Amino acid sequence: MQSVASHIGAKALPVFNRLLKIFPKQYDLAFAYGSGVFQQTGHANIKNNMLDVIFIVKSPEQWHRKNLEENRRHYSFLKVFGPRSISRIQDGTGAVFISNTLVPWENRLIKYGVISRHRFVQDMLDWDTLYISGRLHKPVLWLKDTRLNKVNTAVHVNLQSAVHTALLMLPECFNEQDLFLSIAGISYSGDFRMTVGEDRGKVKNIVGPNLHRFRELYENILDNMQHLHWNKSIASFEQSNDHSCLYHHLSLLPKTMQLLIWEHINKDGRHRDLEESLMSVSHDYECSYIVANAITRIVQRSSLTQSVKGIFTAGMVKSMKYSGQKLKKMAKSLRS
Repeated sequence: MQSVASHIGAKALPVFNRLLKIFPKQYDLAFAYGSGVFQQTGHANIKNNMLDVIFIVKSPEQWHRKNLEENRRHYSFLKVFGPRSISRIQDGTGAVFISNTLVPWENRLIKYGVISRHRFVQDMLDWDTLYISGRLHKPVLWLKDTRLNKVNTAVHVNLQSAVHTALLMLPECFNEQDLFLSIAGISYSGDFRMTVGEDRGKVKNIVGPNLHRFRELYENILDNMQHLHWNKSIASFEQSNDHSCLYHHLSLLPKTMQLLIWEHINKDGRHRDLEESLMSVSHDYECSYIVANAITRIVQRSSLTQSVKGIFTAGMVKSMKYSGQKLKKMAKSLRS
């Protein structure tokens, strides 16, 4: 794990130390992400941006019980139903994730989410929702890291999966920015909020000022990736796009991606097995489209259900305010 100071400077450390103190300590990991942590194009001062934090906990019910005691005002009307109901809503739909948003703290706003350790690992490995795994395709700031081997492995596999997926959608020759734009865009593909409510240039805004962080995050994986040559001196890549190489990448995609590709290939009713289906895709000139379509289906489903759930977890007033802020950002990006 990279040090916090290497990302944001030692001067910012006290801010995050103070932030963690207001929450229950029963969590395995915590990380911050987004424009409140890393510079993005169009955001002159990150101190003006909301700070996004995610907690990975062993028992969401126990964590919410303690957090209701300490930070009850953070919750919407759902707090009256208690921690068990909140945990059931968290795990029941969408991205098996729940968040409290627009929470005032030290003259700024924070949004924090909670996900169980089990669901976290599952999304890292299988891409069931791409909600949390997609966030970890981009650089994040680890605030607490007590990872078990299983969790640490899952985080690494998630990054490998992002590279395999991006390579399937890229041509034989491309540069570093092309690769990292493709990786960063995975979790936004199919998200209806990118049509209504998000900055249209969001992915470019994330990657542009942070190319060095993406390079640092993926360097070890790219150095050891088969069928890929990285010329670091000119920041360019060459890959082989023959059938065996495409099959190699397809065979290492997360389970949910493979199953959706299998469904696509077998919609003609022939019922090929998974290996035969992936081999068929590797020979299909629409291979990149088929992979992109699988991503879209995952993200469409989770982003829509998670947004509906957010109306209840945040409350109607906060949801409308949060959506209004997003729409302002989108309008600004369209004008620029």
